[in-house]
Amino acid sequence: MTASNAVAGESRSGPSPGGPRNALIRRLGHFAALSTDEQALLLHHCAQARTYPAQADLVREGESPDGILVVLEGFACRQQYRNNGARQITAYLLPGDLCDWDPALGGRLDDAVSTLSPCRAARIPREALLREALGPHSGLERALRMSHLTDESTLREWVVNIGCRSAVERIAHLFCELHVRLTAVGLAAETGFDFPLTQNDLAVTVGLSDVHVNRSLQALRRERLIALKSRHLTILDWDALVDLAEFNPAYLRFGRFPVS
Repeated sequence: MTASNAVAGESRSGPSPGGPRNALIRRLGHFAALSTDEQALLLHHCAQARTYPAQADLVREGESPDGILVVLEGFACRQQYRNNGARQITAYLLPGDLCDWDPALGGRLDDAVSTLSPCRAARIPREALLREALGPHSGLERALRMSHLTDESTLREWVVNIGCRSAVERIAHLFCELHVRLTAVGLAAETGFDFPLTQNDLAVTVGLSDVHVNRSLQALRRERLIALKSRHLTILDWDALVDLAEFNPAYLRFGRFPVS
């Protein structure tokens, strides 16, 4: 496989925005118990979701978002570009993830939000969500704040990943994180998950060249830790992958509230 080849293509279809496995409700439900009314509010706004192709800008750098962006299916990312065209992915937006819900963050974005695979995403009016979320007994407000804190702790973990881990460890850690995050919203099996990223996407996520990513993936295959085939990542030895990456999922803050 050459460095320019895709590791995997389009992800399989995920849950419908209004279905019982709505990814946003599943993710927020790990952080706080949501009332029936709060869940209905989220479902109402998610019903307005649109479909976007891969490599589409959802919000361009310098633009003001027209609402709070929530990804319901597919992989998106936050990324920044240098003047020479080089880019760095600074966060993945997976199903259930929100982008800049906090009222203090309103204004123009200093980065771009783009799709990495075909996606479905909704834009929730900020005022409508905050009107329902604010209140002394709002589970939704607690969930949103915990979600934002998790985004911040994930960013810190990504900095450590690039700054302190070897190439193979960086990719192993990212695979562990993706597995936990997708499992939390019902989109990963015990042994793996759909994987729509290219080797170049991985490279600009973990700060490596395409060639170095290719070699690292081959090393993980040789150690029989993972397999990549037919747009799917299979984890062959979870415990060994975790040990290699020194992965501790505590920063993701899942598991406080069981979500069926």
